[in-house]
Amino acid sequence: MESLRKPMFTILQHWRPYRGVRPRYCSKLANTSVTSKETKTNVDAFKSQLSCGPSFQDFIKGASVKKSFAADQDLYDNHSYLSEDLEMGNSRKVYFETYGCQMNVNDTEIAWSILQRKGYLRTVELNEADVVLLVTCSIREKAEQTIWNRLKQLTAMKKRRKKSLAPMKIGILGCMAERLKTELLEREKLVDVLAGPDAYRDLPRLLTVADGGQQASNVLLSLEETYADIMPVHHTTHGNSAFVSIMRGCDNMCTYCIVPFTRGRERSRPVSSILEEVRMLSDQGVKEVTLLGQNVNSYRDASEDQLCSSGATRLSEGFQTVYRRKEGGLRFSDLLDRVSRIDPDMRVRFTSPHPKDFPDEVIHLIAERGNICTQIHLPAQSGSSKVLKAMRRGYTREAYLDLVQNIRRIVPEVSLSSDFISGFCGETEEDHLQTLSLIREVGYNVGFLFAYSMRKKTQAYHRLEDDVPAEVKQRRLQECITVFREGATRVNAALVGSKQLVLVEGESKRSANDLSGRTDGNTKVIFPKEEVAVQSAESNKAPISAGDYVLVEILSANSQSLRGRALSHSSLRETVKNYDEHVSSNTTMTDTGP
Repeated sequence: MESLRKPMFTILQHWRPYRGVRPRYCSKLANTSVTSKETKTNVDAFKSQLSCGPSFQDFIKGASVKKSFAADQDLYDNHSYLSEDLEMGNSRKVYFETYGCQMNVNDTEIAWSILQRKGYLRTVELNEADVVLLVTCSIREKAEQTIWNRLKQLTAMKKRRKKSLAPMKIGILGCMAERLKTELLEREKLVDVLAGPDAYRDLPRLLTVADGGQQASNVLLSLEETYADIMPVHHTTHGNSAFVSIMRGCDNMCTYCIVPFTRGRERSRPVSSILEEVRMLSDQGVKEVTLLGQNVNSYRDASEDQLCSSGATRLSEGFQTVYRRKEGGLRFSDLLDRVSRIDPDMRVRFTSPHPKDFPDEVIHLIAERGNICTQIHLPAQSGSSKVLKAMRRGYTREAYLDLVQNIRRIVPEVSLSSDFISGFCGETEEDHLQTLSLIREVGYNVGFLFAYSMRKKTQAYHRLEDDVPAEVKQRRLQECITVFREGATRVNAALVGSKQLVLVEGESKRSANDLSGRTDGNTKVIFPKEEVAVQSAESNKAPISAGDYVLVEILSANSQSLRGRALSHSSLRETVKNYDEHVSSNTTMTDTGP
């Protein structure tokens, strides 16, 4: 009976289909005295046996053939050598833990959507879970070490589970599953299931294999998978904001970055699928969507001929790529335009972009469309042209600063954020000082700063030397953080006395008497919880709830947040209208002045 529970395969291999292969029927009966009637009977019996077993198609599920999204769904949903009943969740409870970037948050929502269809239930209580899935990050060594420590804790918990209950299954999803597949399966037997970023459709089968007592893994990367037909189950704070994935993978091949090796090549989700999801979120009352991608503004949908533009993709002035310019397709500016038109009262953000993909049409669209947030993430990574070249970023310090100047010329009120790496291979003290001066010169309001952590498989691992001592990296990192905070304090202090439209997220983490929200520039604002006017010109008051837009007067600032006082309820459309009238009035006064 135990043998019946074992699956045919633990790993789905992707075989190429053979064309025009004729079936051959073999028999051990080589005796020439066998009559033709007996031979025919044996052949018929063998054919009957074959018809009851797996077909040839069962062994080429991963063949690289153009299919519709419905066909792709069938590829994973219908394993004819496994009973469909075996792949059902049967109300087993799944617990997710998500680590790392916003893409992992979106991956969690996709994975849960797939498992929910199969009858699994989701729990927020770890001790109730039958299946624990960790959605992981490999960007830095510290992130991976966090997962190793967590796996040991979960394994200890698994051993303490009551014998009367089915054994708890532990799974690793995402980037770490792809990068460390062998080590994860063999090291202390901590993991039952591995699923890479492109294998979430296969989760029900993998869990079925694990139920049979085997480890199961699928970490194959795809050139086509975007999960376009999977509608994520969004779990956002108070349901007021949501992430929408528009593309996956990255082609930039920066020397320090593991993403191309864990997430694969760039491929963009069809525009129709994205617009459908954003409309659904708008109908649900979501007030803010963030378009997601590893290189979000290199979006290029070439799935439908009528949507394709001619010519090569345009880059920011002075920037270049390590790959040949891509021809045709619907570009990021086209998508951003269409998304912003769905709901004028819904904020639109995007992350994470690359500075090379900011042609003027994208910047002008941000300036012109009132619901596209005037906050741009512009990862610099270093202020030294020499280090940028070693990183293969495709630009110099001067080109980056020219882009900043161009953005501020077109969008004067823009808020900028950035990423910086301290102690990259070959970085000298002079290179470090150039980074400090860049941070001072630009003036960011949000930053993500880290000491360099070399990753296997990257270009830097194979070609460069990690020659900056750990203590030097940490010292330089702290100096960058100090300079960044000084700049952020100045940027935020300039907002004191202004009125900012704030989307309320909920209670402040530090006080139940305060509320917290974010400005258009993505700066956190804290203000007292109190009733305010329904509209700025009305005397009727109403309490403030999560998801409301309120007008807040800014009273003080530090490097991380603003403090203020709510004046009235408002709306995105009303604020944009008032701003346009104010600009128009100032322009008229300037034109008619002496």
